[in-house]
Amino acid sequence: MQPIRLLLLDDHVLFRESLSRLLASEPDFAMVGHCGTADEALALLRQSPVDIVLLDFDLGDDHGSQFIAAARRAGYQGRVLMVTAGMSATESSIALQSGASGIFLKHSSPVSLASAIRHIAGGEVWIDQKVVQLMAEGVHQRDDHSVRKFLTAREQEVLRGIFEGLTNKEIATQIGVSESAVKATLQQLFQKTRVRTRSQLVRIALEASLLPARK
Repeated sequence: MQPIRLLLLDDHVLFRESLSRLLASEPDFAMVGHCGTADEALALLRQSPVDIVLLDFDLGDDHGSQFIAAARRAGYQGRVLMVTAGMSATESSIALQSGASGIFLKHSSPVSLASAIRHIAGGEVWIDQKVVQLMAEGVHQRDDHSVRKFLTAREQEVLRGIFEGLTNKEIATQIGVSESAVKATLQQLFQKTRVRTRSQLVRIALEASLLPARK
C-alpha cells in the first residue's frame, strides 16, 4: 500500500522539524517536505505529489485559508488538515468552506494527529471537539433551531458522529444500530442536503445551522 504523502506548512521552525521527524517514523506516512512559508509550500506542491497538507492557520502575514485558495488555483487536488493552536468559530467555518478537510488543535497528542491524518486520507472529516463545540455555540446563538427540525433524531445522531470524525462503524456502535442503518441514514442526509460527500455535508450543515445540539 502506498504511504500517505504529507507536506507540513508551519512558520515555527522547532515545531515543524519535530513534527516532521515524528510523522516520518510512522510506517504508513511519507514526509514530502516541510516549509515555513506559503510560497515554499506552493513550489513544492508543483514539484511533488502530496496527499495531505498539514497547515497552520496563522502564517504571519498570511493565514491558512489564503493558502488553500492559492493551492487550489495552482492545481492541488489533495486534502488539507489544519494543525493549529487555535481558531475562532468564524475562522474555522471559513477554513472548512475554503476546502479544509479537518481542524486539529496542537494541544492534542501525536497519536490523535496520526489518527486524524488517516481518517482524512480515507475520505473522512476530522474536527477537534473543542472546535465543534465552539462552532456549535456560534450556530445556536443565531438559530432558533427551526432549521434543524427537518432532520430526524437518527439523522441528527449520525450527523453528530460525522462532526466527531467517526467512521460509519464507530457511529453505529455509539448510537446502537447496525452499520448498514448508518449508511442508509447518511444517504438520507445526502439527499436532504443535496450533497455527495461527508466533507460537503459538514460544510452545508454549518452554513445552514444544522449542527445537532449537544445533549
